[in-house]
Amino acid sequence: MRYTNEQLALAANTVRCLCADMVEKAKSGHPGAPMGLADLAVSLWLNHLEFDPKDPQWEGRDRFVLSGGHGSTLEYALLHLAGVKGAEMDQCQSFRQLGSRCAGHPERGVMPGVEVTTGPLGQGIAMGVGLALAARMANRTNRTWIFCGDGDMEEGISHEACSFAGNLGLDRLVLVYDSNGITIEGSTALSMKDDARKRFESYGWKVLACDGHDYDQIARAYKRAMKVEGAPVLIIATTTIGLGAPNKKGTAGVHGAPLGEDELKATKSALGFDPEKSFYVPQEVYAMFAARAAVCRRLRNRWLKEDHPAYGGTALAGDLLKALPAFDPAKPVATRAACGTVMNALAKVYPSLVGGSADLEPSNKTALKEYGWLAAGDFTGRNIHFGIRELAMSAIVNGITAYGSWRAFGATFFVFSDYCKPAMRLAALMKLPSIWVFSHDSFYVGEDGPTHEPVEQMAMLRAMPNVAVFRPADANETGYCWVEMLKNTNGPSCILTTRQNLPILEGTSADGVAKGAYIVFGTDVDPEVLFLASGSEVGICLDAAKKLAEEGRRVRVVSMPCWELFEKQPLAYRESVIPSTCRRRVIAEAGVSFGWERYAGDISSTRYLTLDRYGESGPYKTLAQHFGFTAENVLAKARELL
Repeated sequence: MRYTNEQLALAANTVRCLCADMVEKAKSGHPGAPMGLADLAVSLWLNHLEFDPKDPQWEGRDRFVLSGGHGSTLEYALLHLAGVKGAEMDQCQSFRQLGSRCAGHPERGVMPGVEVTTGPLGQGIAMGVGLALAARMANRTNRTWIFCGDGDMEEGISHEACSFAGNLGLDRLVLVYDSNGITIEGSTALSMKDDARKRFESYGWKVLACDGHDYDQIARAYKRAMKVEGAPVLIIATTTIGLGAPNKKGTAGVHGAPLGEDELKATKSALGFDPEKSFYVPQEVYAMFAARAAVCRRLRNRWLKEDHPAYGGTALAGDLLKALPAFDPAKPVATRAACGTVMNALAKVYPSLVGGSADLEPSNKTALKEYGWLAAGDFTGRNIHFGIRELAMSAIVNGITAYGSWRAFGATFFVFSDYCKPAMRLAALMKLPSIWVFSHDSFYVGEDGPTHEPVEQMAMLRAMPNVAVFRPADANETGYCWVEMLKNTNGPSCILTTRQNLPILEGTSADGVAKGAYIVFGTDVDPEVLFLASGSEVGICLDAAKKLAEEGRRVRVVSMPCWELFEKQPLAYRESVIPSTCRRRVIAEAGVSFGWERYAGDISSTRYLTLDRYGESGPYKTLAQHFGFTAENVLAKARELL
């Protein structure tokens, strides 16, 4: 159905008033961007976006991402007008209030129709790239539409993600840039003079431009964008922030504060609305969105009748365990190498596993060797060259996972998890089961020195709610950890692997790893001293404990590959593994001690072998002696307690 410019203007002005009303009632929010984007938004939603409000999860739908999540009222207004269940007017009227689906920023899983949680600027662009990539990998024809603003463009992640997308020739991706020239502090000229056209053309994008308030120009830009093949598209839309507000439009004052009662009334009057009415929607506007919904319903029904081969898929936990490789107990192996072996074995029974590394695959060992690599115009592989772009990689992984057909992973050195953390946090908020593989997990990196030796990163990741952190003690635990990560579908997981070889340990257990911590050696009752460790330190604790056991001491070694799983176990199990009656404890982990106090005994009866300082440069065996990470030192600490 073709709408006149007058009809589109009525719909856009309705959106402007709705958004301004939401912010005014909440006494909090950002009216400027939604009011400036209203013309672009209604033109897209009423004429081009293939989205069925009655089935927001329809696989064949277009994906819409509002990267500038501070403008959330725009998305809520559109979802309400479209008739999405959960976006009723009472939800809009309770914007930013406790319990409302209309949260301060759009949240996946809270408001139906929100594809990904946005707000941290730039991440919506990168997740949108992931959504578009997932669609191309699944051989789907839907489009991904992203609305972004100046703030998104300034954040470095936008450079990483858009360079990546251009290199792949990632088509069916359209980025609509709300170029209004205003940020919180004032004009963008204060801090930015980029030429967006030249920048994106250098990435390999097709660049279009339009007046973001001229419906004919907008229509031409959208139609041209939809015809582009072999490249993503940027539409630079020149707009006025807060358009419709007579005194505040075009100013920083309309960016992040309510219009105020007088300005809101003046705005409604200027737009032809009754200034005394709030949250008013003309029936003609509802009818326009209902007509578009009917068109999209027919598109959805037709799509469901067509043959669309399934992509991805999962395996049962039992199948995953059966698929794990066997490791020679006589041959020590670095868990980074074991991780690669495990991933390749599991990829055969878990066809949705896809991902790649931030230019570190030869070190991370994460290539799925039988499944090919993505390249420009060829999206048939399961391996991705992300380039040296950890933050964009992580957000793209979230987008791929959010699409629904794939389970995506990203890989880098553990110390660079600092660059991944913002996207990991959003995955945790969204309960997305994205996976991160972090190799070179401690000071054993050695010669690279302290810049590459992670110390505080384990504590950082463990402090994040809803993130499962796995640090396996040997090759077999590595496999068991991977099974648990693939079983975890309610949040992100990460695995930390070693550069150095580790012995294959006796007593490791798939069931024990599934519980997060378990007894790997020693007495079942009344131990005199407990050794608590993760990763590479489990082995040296075992060596020390065995010497004490030979002397007749009652000892126990507990491997703790995943605190988060352990904390979910019943109290009785946790007490059976770490009995409160045994206060003498030795805690060993090649990172800071922060966080381990929860598992400590009394201060006087606990000894730590941790690294509460930065590392050094040198051969890793020399550093192990230097920092005391030896079985002899562990034994000495235990003897102090005994």
